[in-house]
Amino acid sequence: MQIFRDLSATVAATWAEWAELRLDRLLYSEAPTARQALMVLIGLAAIFMVIRSFGNRNPGHHRMALPAIVKTSGWSRASLSRHGALLLALAGLPFFILSLADPRTSLTRSETTFPGRRIALLIDASSSMLSALPSTTLAKGAPNNAAFFTTVGAARYFIERRMAGKYRDLMGLIEFGDDAYVITPFTTDYENILLSTALIGDWNEFMAFPDQGTVVARAVEQAVGLFNAFDYLDASGNLMVIFTDGADADVLENGKTVDDVLAEAQRAKIPVYLIKIGGNLQQKRTVADELWISAVRKTGGEFFSGGDEATIIRSIQAIDRRAAGTIEMKQYSTERPRYAPFAMTAALLWCGALLLRFTIPTFQTFP
Repeated sequence: MQIFRDLSATVAATWAEWAELRLDRLLYSEAPTARQALMVLIGLAAIFMVIRSFGNRNPGHHRMALPAIVKTSGWSRASLSRHGALLLALAGLPFFILSLADPRTSLTRSETTFPGRRIALLIDASSSMLSALPSTTLAKGAPNNAAFFTTVGAARYFIERRMAGKYRDLMGLIEFGDDAYVITPFTTDYENILLSTALIGDWNEFMAFPDQGTVVARAVEQAVGLFNAFDYLDASGNLMVIFTDGADADVLENGKTVDDVLAEAQRAKIPVYLIKIGGNLQQKRTVADELWISAVRKTGGEFFSGGDEATIIRSIQAIDRRAAGTIEMKQYSTERPRYAPFAMTAALLWCGALLLRFTIPTFQTFP
């Protein structure tokens, strides 16, 4: 199954690259090589035709002539079907020659649509995250059972899951307590995001984090500001994923409602998916949970209880399924190789020709 998923992802990526290609803008750095290969192919074809012509010079020699029993009334289109494998093989040759020419694009700017979303990951690093939440998978290798390390592991698990899928998300990472800090702005460099989660998941870094309270509203405002800084607020495909224990100081001490906490996200029309780390299980929700559920749904998102490792993993898998979609991205490139779609197309056509040649009797007659 993994092979088919990889093949499907490769075909999808090739199709997306074909959609943005402009043949008139391609530069061919190995054009002489391609011309030489073309001359060789033409020469081989000519030699083959000459050999065939000599072989057919005496068609009746050493053969017995019999009268025709049935004479066809005329040319049949169906007779061309036996050439299907050959036609596919010939169709792949131009793509192969073009890939040999090593096509490249010079400085370009393009707008391309990819499967994915713009995702802001918000991680609670307040002192309340020191409460125990054992995890053998998400927090493997952590110095203790603090819920914070399970939270960082959950964020990492979400990123890796998106990496393994067909998506090309733009992700940003924000760490928050009383205040919020952008750790990594929006990027498709998943390795950079994973490195950032590893850095903030260090015990010494966590203990040195300056703001030990929990003010989710600051994190939401920072995330909305990040979307605004990249000019994404008017675009579709935005969402936030918040990992927090829900012990918000503004709600508990300053009289704010959870609706006030998520007001910025609601105004910006950004769905919020909130996983309450260390919260009660699904069947044991509290009054505070119900308030969060109502506020989160107003943004178009969803609330998940994360009472233990298993429920957190299921919550992330659910968010991953709900986070399907497409985004438009502006791409800038200097000299970028473009041989891959040509080579892949030639390979697919030739594989199709071989499949027809060796599996379907109709195509086994090779002219």
